[in-house]
Amino acid sequence: MTIDNIAMPAAVQQELDLLLAAIKCATTGDEAERAGMRAQGFVLGVERLKALQPASIEALYLAVEHAVELRTSELDAVEGPTSKS
Repeated sequence: MTIDNIAMPAAVQQELDLLLAAIKCATTGDEAERAGMRAQGFVLGVERLKALQPASIEALYLAVEHAVELRTSELDAVEGPTSKS
């Protein structure tokens, strides 16, 4: 999933790029999850400000979710899945 086709203000794009980069650079599954929660919180703020159309907001949520899933699966492949209590 990519956000390249979503028209958004430059400031939103820059912050989202930083948040997605934090997910991609996470070294543990927990770190990826936390970075994902921060990114989702940012998208929620954009949604509340009505800065983008609802379809674009949904695409951003999906992009963040996909980035977290991808990173955690990459980390699981290297380290093995972590057990959650």
